[in-house]
Amino acid sequence: MLSDLRDKFEKASAAYAAEHAIVRDPDWYILKLHEELGELTQAWNKASGRGRKRGTPIEDLRRSLADETADLLGHVLLFAHNNDIDLAAAIERKWKFSPDL
Repeated sequence: MLSDLRDKFEKASAAYAAEHAIVRDPDWYILKLHEELGELTQAWNKASGRGRKRGTPIEDLRRSLADETADLLGHVLLFAHNNDIDLAAAIERKWKFSPDL
């Protein structure tokens, strides 16, 4: 499951990078994680009433929260892949279950 998901994120990310002339060097992966976490935090602040909503409907705020969560998940998988991290094995060690079952 994780490897299939990772492969889909990798394909989408590589296509986006090629289209926009982005070099995905080792630093890019960790910097994107930080960027996406910041965007998720901003979405959370707005959705939870801790940030300015600027008249944005709650449905849009919730959608933004979901979208930024998806971005963060994708970049976690890309970071792990780029750093040869066996995420499934790490999940088994840390969380005591197999994510691929």
